[in-house]
Amino acid sequence: MPFFMVYGSKAVLPTDLDYGAPRVKAYNEQGAKTSLEDAMDQLDEARNIALLRSAKYQQALRRYHSCHVWGRAFNVKDLVLRLVQSNKNRHKLSLSWEGPYIIVEVLYPGTYKLKFIDDKVFTNA
Repeated sequence: MPFFMVYGSKAVLPTDLDYGAPRVKAYNEQGAKTSLEDAMDQLDEARNIALLRSAKYQQALRRYHSCHVWGRAFNVKDLVLRLVQSNKNRHKLSLSWEGPYIIVEVLYPGTYKLKFIDDKVFTNA
C-alpha cells in the first residue's frame, strides 16, 4: 500500500532533510494544514482508484485462468500422483510428488478418495 494512503501525505526521506530538498524548504505550517485537509479529500479518491485497479487486476487474472488453465476430472480406478503437502524433513532435491495412488471414490468434483497401490493388491483391469 502506498505511503500516501497509509499516512495521508507523501514521504519525506532523510536525504531530503539533509540536503534541503525544495519541498522541505518550501514547507509552511499554515499551508500544511490546508494541504492536509486537501490530502484527506484525495485519500478517499486514492482508495477508490486502488480498489478499482485491484478489481481490474482480479478480473484479468480470472480471465487468464479460465482461458489457459484446463480443468481435469478423474474417474474411479485412474492412477494419480499426489503433491507432497508437508515440507518437514525435506530438502530442495526431494520429490514433490508421491504415489502412484488409485482413485477409489469420487466424493465430489475435484475431491477424491485415494488408496495407495501395493503391488500385491493392485490388479490391472
